Amino acid sequence: MVCVVLWNCRGFRSKVCHIKDLIYEVHPVCIALQETYLKPADIAKIKRYSLVRKDNENESGRATGGDALLVSHDAPSSVVTLHSNLDLDRLVDELPTPFIIIGDFNGHSPVWGSKNTNTRGRQIEEFVNTHSLCLLNNGEDTYFHQRSRTFHSLDLALCTPSLAPYFNFRVGVDLRDSDHFPIFLDRVNVSSNDAQRPTRYLFHRADWTNFTLRALITRNMVEGENLHEVVNLVTKTIISAADASIPKSGLSCPKNRKPWWNKYCTDTNRDQRRAWNVFRRYPTSAKQIVFQRAKSIARWSRRKSERGHWIKFVSGINSSVTEKDMWQNVRRAWGIYPEKRISCLRKNGQEVRNISERVDVLAEAFASICSASNYTEPFLTHKNRMKRIKLRFQRTKHLSYNTDLTIFELHTALSVINLFQSAVHMLYREFLFL
Repeated sequence: MVCVVLWNCRGFRSKVCHIKDLIYEVHPVCIALQETYLKPADIAKIKRYSLVRKDNENESGRATGGDALLVSHDAPSSVVTLHSNLDLDRLVDELPTPFIIIGDFNGHSPVWGSKNTNTRGRQIEEFVNTHSLCLLNNGEDTYFHQRSRTFHSLDLALCTPSLAPYFNFRVGVDLRDSDHFPIFLDRVNVSSNDAQRPTRYLFHRADWTNFTLRALITRNMVEGENLHEVVNLVTKTIISAADASIPKSGLSCPKNRKPWWNKYCTDTNRDQRRAWNVFRRYPTSAKQIVFQRAKSIARWSRRKSERGHWIKFVSGINSSVTEKDMWQNVRRAWGIYPEKRISCLRKNGQEVRNISERVDVLAEAFASICSASNYTEPFLTHKNRMKRIKLRFQRTKHLSYNTDLTIFELHTALSVINLFQSAVHMLYREFLFL
């Protein structure tokens, strides 16, 4: 199920662990964050997500406000450049339809569950009516005011009428150390056509003995007259042997592991949720003090565990580990990891979804790049002149590079590689993709 999340996090860097929890729980396509409190020089990254942000600073150089969009690499996306400021009417004119507008509007109106109406609320009502938009809110409160211990509905989700039947509005039950609840827009009533993660072979768990027995290439298999049939037969044999001997990765999204999480973190987090549930039903001063204390203890336990595990991790980068493990840990410490995004093909501004159309678009692009029209006149003249020269090549069988590769030469070539077993695995991998 596709899910879009809105959350006024009140600080990106201090809420990174909660953002990762949201990703782990619902795997959202997009997370819209407000009040990120990031400076332009601050580095902010979330694994397997692209980050588009707008930072704000006051005159003293302190970060204020700020917005950010986290978009999953598992879904094709592109950035739309807008030229409007805070004028909602101009924003609607520039947005491509259909669209969804979500955010903390700070407006009060009984239309979305407030007990009273203010000036901004009336402006939002007029804006919705003028542009014939649909309000997805279901009346649930989205904001908690700590001083007055009251709940309000400030976060709104607006969309064009064509999208209204396909989304459900849902409010989270946990503030996650903020004063706004996360908002979830779940897509419903549509067939699932989501992009899936491609499977890959897990070579470190392969049964190479079984693979060797199954991937048996006989002389009769390669002595056929039709070359295409021979290639297809050999390829099919190798792939079937790999499927039976090498496990594959799953289609589900990988989980964000928390190696620093321990039993004490679980207990303090459970106590915080219990205190919050009691305080939410009975918002008294005594219950608020209990909740604030449980919240502080849970935050302290997480930070202590994270710091202890980080010290242990960094201490493990020393001369006693292999060079490969050392550099792998260094990259992890710096947050360097391979980016695997799903690309999106577009032609004349329209996304190409049909497989046959994608093939045609790629073929046209390659043909255009490789066309002779891209060459200079001197090169074309030289090319045409060289084409008219006939090549005379007489094959000599007794030359060393024309003889068959022997098993001794294969072992000699592999012996110069430090990791012999890894080289064999790489060789098998090359065979699998023939």
